[in-house]
Amino acid sequence: MRINTFKRVAFTILFLSVFSFGFANETKDGGDDEKFDPKEMILHHVKDAYGMQIATFNEGKDSEFHLTIPLPVITYTDKGLTVFSSSAFHHDYHGHEIVERNGQRFVNVHEKVYILDSGANQVTFDAEDHPTNAHRPKFDFSITRNVFMMWVSIAVLLLIFLSAARRYKKSENYVPSGIASFVEPLIVFVRDEIGKPMIGEHKYKRYMPYLLTIFFFIWINNIFGLIPILNGANLSGNIAFTFTLAAITFIITTLSGNKNYWKHIFWMPGVPVPMKIFLMPIEIIGMFVKPISLMIRLFANITAGHVIILALMSLIFVFKSYAIAPVSVAFSLFITVIEVIVTAIQAYIFTILSALYFGMATEEEH
Repeated sequence: MRINTFKRVAFTILFLSVFSFGFANETKDGGDDEKFDPKEMILHHVKDAYGMQIATFNEGKDSEFHLTIPLPVITYTDKGLTVFSSSAFHHDYHGHEIVERNGQRFVNVHEKVYILDSGANQVTFDAEDHPTNAHRPKFDFSITRNVFMMWVSIAVLLLIFLSAARRYKKSENYVPSGIASFVEPLIVFVRDEIGKPMIGEHKYKRYMPYLLTIFFFIWINNIFGLIPILNGANLSGNIAFTFTLAAITFIITTLSGNKNYWKHIFWMPGVPVPMKIFLMPIEIIGMFVKPISLMIRLFANITAGHVIILALMSLIFVFKSYAIAPVSVAFSLFITVIEVIVTAIQAYIFTILSALYFGMATEEEH
């Protein structure tokens, strides 16, 4: 059995290495004079974008073709609302494709929509690669790939839990079957290992809907971020997403705080008065440090894994050697396996720390 496992791993590494050879050869043929920039490539894949780019064929050649899922670009300016498909940009990362709509010229510069100034026919940049003759719209409501994947994850979660609920409804004595047999142990785990110990036997139930939501929501989006065909559509690696979840945890904690919780923050009981004055600003700062740590921890851990994998694969093109491909692929495969574990760990950590903060806010005086 172990021999078969080793054979599968070896075959996977060999396959990915050959796959990498093809990319290396394609890159070399498509642009000998163009220097490969790993930083640009990594940032392009990690950050959000307009449209879902699935794959690129014949890159660098005249017959270059992008297989994409176009998404709507929605902006609001002085001339009103403007809506058009992201396919109009042709996924030009350098921002040279101009789209004329509603009497305005839109351009995609580093995955941000800009509007060219009046009379400008192309984008000009300063020394720091910032546009000098274009400005951002007042409001950008575009459906980016992170927003799109968030809706997809919501649809998948609804499908899973509604299907599980129907299974319970049809079964006798509420015995789980099918998808319900997979979901129930996870729900019981969150209840018995997170909710009850962190919040308490008598108060955990009111927080369970939120704890279950963030656990499954973060976990499934972390998994989506590992699917290569989604090309880096990683919602958990977006600081705005983690900020929103952390802000919700902070709001619930603040609203749930009882008088004992606020007493420990503003006037710590059981310590001398000079120490109370010293501890009060520390505790107030701690109120905001907790959600900030939640936000940064999830964002940094998920983003770091993606950056490491992309950096390892970039070594093939940096050294321009086929010999480095098996090493890069092997280490990338190793990091990917770790990333699969991290997807669940980070969901667990965010959920258990949120439950811990709720428990601290509702704890009664001893």
